[in-house]
Amino acid sequence: MKKSVILRDELIKRTGIAIELNSEIEDAKIIKPMGLTDEKIPFYSEEAVDQVNYIKKMSDLGYSMEEIQKVIKKVGFPKNLSVPGNKDTVAKHLTVGDLAAKVGVSARTLKHWEEKGIIEADMRSSGGFRLYSEVHVYLCNLIKDLQLFGYSLEEIKRISGEFRDFLIMEKNIDIYSPKVTEKKLNVMSGEIKALKERMKLLKSGIGRWEELVNKKVKEINVLNKKNEKRLKEKQPQLSAISDSRDLKSKQEKEKKSKQPQLSAISDSKGIKPKQGKSDKGKGEK
Repeated sequence: MKKSVILRDELIKRTGIAIELNSEIEDAKIIKPMGLTDEKIPFYSEEAVDQVNYIKKMSDLGYSMEEIQKVIKKVGFPKNLSVPGNKDTVAKHLTVGDLAAKVGVSARTLKHWEEKGIIEADMRSSGGFRLYSEVHVYLCNLIKDLQLFGYSLEEIKRISGEFRDFLIMEKNIDIYSPKVTEKKLNVMSGEIKALKERMKLLKSGIGRWEELVNKKVKEINVLNKKNEKRLKEKQPQLSAISDSRDLKSKQEKEKKSKQPQLSAISDSKGIKPKQGKSDKGKGEK
C-alpha cells in the first residue's frame, strides 16, 4: 500500500517555517525523517507538519532549540501528535529519476511499467513525487531480462506480481493461509520451470550466433589482409598518377601567371594591330 510522504521542501512550504529553523530541527534530530531519497533528501510523514508547527510555536514563545529538545524528550509531543520514524530505522528510497539511472531506462519507461501495473511506487509525496525502495532496482532489471527472453508486458505483469508475493511470504509466511500459500508457491515453481525452458533455448541460440560471429570475424580479417595487399601493389601506380596530375597542375599555374607579363611587354613596345586594306586605301588618297 502506498504511503503519503512529504519531501523537505514541501514540509518547509506547508509549515511556513524558516529554512534556518528547519536546519536546527534536523540537526537536533527532534523529528527523524521516514527515509532518504538516493540524493540524500529526507522525506517525512504527514504528521510531521503538525510536529513542526508545534516546534515553531515553542520557538516563537522564546524557547531555544536545546530547551525544545529537552521538553519533547521528557514529555513528548501533545497526545494528538505522533512521532513516526523516531523508533524506525531511516530507510533509503529512490526517486523515479534515481531509479531510471540505476536501471538504465528512461523515466518514461518506468512510468509506462507503472501504468501497466508491473511496478508500483512504495510512497508518493503530496507534491506528486514517486519514491521506490531499493528492491525495485533488482525488479526492474528482471523486467528487462524477461523482455529479452521474449515475454510480453502482460506476462511480465503476472510474474512481477508473483515476485512481490514471494517477497511478502519470505518476510512473513503467515500472511496467507497454508492452502493459498501452497497454491502460490506451485504457480511460482511452474513459472520458473517455463523460464528455464526459454533460457535453454536462448542459450542454444546464443551458442549458434557466437559460432557464426566468430567465424565471420575471421573471414573479415582474411579479406582485410587481401585488400591491404592489393592497396600496396597499386600504391606505385597511384603515386605516378598523382605526380602526373601535380605536374600538369603546376604547368597550368605557370602559364596563367606568365600571361599578364606577356601582355605588359606587348603594350610597352607599342605594337599596334595591322591595318586592313580599306584603311590603307584611305591613307594613299
